[in-house]
This record gives sequence, C-alpha cells and structure tokens, in this order.
Amino acid sequence: MVGVETYGGGLWHTWFDRDLSVGGRVIVKTGSGGFESRLVKIDRPIMRVPTLAIHLDRSVVEQGFSYNKETHLAPLLELEVKKQLTEGDKPGAHHSVLMTLLAEELSVSPSDILSLDLCVFDTQPATIAGPSREFLYSARLDNLMMTFTSIKGLIESSGTEADDSTVRTVALFDNEEVGSDSLMGAGSTLLEEVMKRVTNADRSSELFSVACRKSFLVSADMAHSVHPNYAAKHEEKHQPKMNKGIVVKTNVNQRYATSAVSSFLLKQIAEHAGVPLQEFVIRQDAVCGSTIGPILSTSLGMRTVDVGIPQLSMHSVREMCGAEDVGSAVTLFKALFAEFTRVDASLTGSD
Repeated sequence: MVGVETYGGGLWHTWFDRDLSVGGRVIVKTGSGGFESRLVKIDRPIMRVPTLAIHLDRSVVEQGFSYNKETHLAPLLELEVKKQLTEGDKPGAHHSVLMTLLAEELSVSPSDILSLDLCVFDTQPATIAGPSREFLYSARLDNLMMTFTSIKGLIESSGTEADDSTVRTVALFDNEEVGSDSLMGAGSTLLEEVMKRVTNADRSSELFSVACRKSFLVSADMAHSVHPNYAAKHEEKHQPKMNKGIVVKTNVNQRYATSAVSSFLLKQIAEHAGVPLQEFVIRQDAVCGSTIGPILSTSLGMRTVDVGIPQLSMHSVREMCGAEDVGSAVTLFKALFAEFTRVDASLTGSD
C-alpha cells in the first residue's frame, strides 16, 4: 500500500475504483556531482483504491458509502509476496517498487532520487462527449481550464493592436484550495513583485500605487453550473447553465471580489466580443466557496471581477463542463487584453 495525504476539499469517494498513477517533482543527483530538480509522470495505471465488496459490508445499502481517509484511501500498489520474492524486504522511506518506476522514467538509478513531491492522478484521458459532443469530461477542470483559456487568450491577443502602455499578464497560483497562504499561493508577494519590476518602483512609490489603481484583475476560477438533479441548491434566478456563457460571480459578503464597476467593465468587453455572460449569486441559506479575487484585491487595491466557466462535479476525480464555453472563455480573455484600455477610458466618476 502507498501512504497518501488528502489535499483540500476533494470528493474523495470518487477516487475509489479508478486507474491511478503518480506525477510531480523529484530532486536527483547528476553525473557532474550536482543536483537537479526534474518533473516526472508515470503515464500508466500503477495503483488503485478498491472498494469493499457489498457482501462484506451490507450497511452500504441502508446507510450509504462511508470511509476513513486515513485507513481506507491508501492505494494498492503491489502484492507483498511478489515484492519479497523479486527484491527482498528493503527498508526505505518510500516503496522500493515505486522508486524503481520513477527511476526508469527519469533514466537514473533509484539511489539517485534524493527528494520528491508526488501527486496521485487518474490516468483516464480527457474526452469530448455527449450526443452532439457538447460536453468535456476531464480531471482537474477546476482550475486548469481557466489556466488554459487565459493563457490561450493572452497568446492570441499578441497579434492585436492595443495601447502600448498596457501590460498584459496572466498570473497562475497554487494552493487556492487550502487558503492561498504559501510560497506559490496568491497570498504570497509574487504578483506584487512582478508589478514592482514592471513599474520599476517599490510599494511606497506613487507610481506603484497609480499602476495598481489603473490595473484590472480578472479572477478566473471555475463556476457552479445548475445541477439538473439538484436545481434547488441554486438561487431561483441565478442558475448558470453549461454552454450558455461565462459566469460572473457576485457575493455581498466578499467571498467574490466583483463590484458594480468591475462587472460593468467586463460586460462591456464581453458584449463587444460577442461572448455571452451569466450571473451567479449563492442562495442566502447556503455558503459559497471563495477565490483568490478577494485576496489580491485586498492586498493590492485593484479592481477585480470573479468569473468562471460553469461546470458540474467540481472537486470530483473527473469533472465536466460545456465544450462551447472553452472557446467563449478564450475569446473573452483575448478581448480583455486587447480592449480593456479603451473600455476603461470610457468610464468616468468610478473613483
């Protein structure tokens, strides 16, 4: 068995009976006597978290499926008898077979692997699905989808004419699911440091303050599509649907950073680009998640709007969204980078 630790608020029951593998970062020794940080991915199933047969736990029928994250989520990697016959019982911090598989992928010796940071993932590839190919089924749509579409929009906008004073940036952060307070999270100084270097000014400089005030942040994280089997979970007048456009998320308790000004600016850009938008407000008797929008808006004093592609099965091992919304998001980001300066100049009295 392989010891694992759960990260964030996953729907862990969806990880049972899936074909799993591992990928991540390792530190290895090099031939020159130095050390190197390298990425690794074992791109085939090597482990699985099997469910218990119903004959051995009839309570599942009446009480539903339940599990203990510590004792029931450990993936099964290899039969112990085979390991002892082929390699012997070698002590070590990590399973010797797993280290051998990693070494083969990296073309190094297992003893050359000095440190590692690995994640378990589902090996089933993403696919376009549905009778009219209207859906996308994939792992990690939240939030690699907005990562992909924002970068794609940035690249495509490079061929458009825009005010040369506009600096177009996509900032990607980790650890949003656990609060963003980390070296690579939105609570770090990364975006602030980038802006300092762009403006060639420190935080006490008036130039830096002006740059923050003139900037516009689109906090892009996935959104909740209305679930046809649980439609009552959504506010009656705010039920975003897949393939109906990008969602603008608003919350008066500041779980999202959208304001009247930031929403207006985005809507003007979307209208000019022909991209449909939808609105999302959480029911007052429910609690919504949050994004990095309020964190960055607070720390930098920057106008911010929260948006996302509507999806189902958020935080499942395998999620789904509308295929048409992918292109809509790319078009929106492309227009944002190219048109923001013009739209911003048309608004007065917003300070």
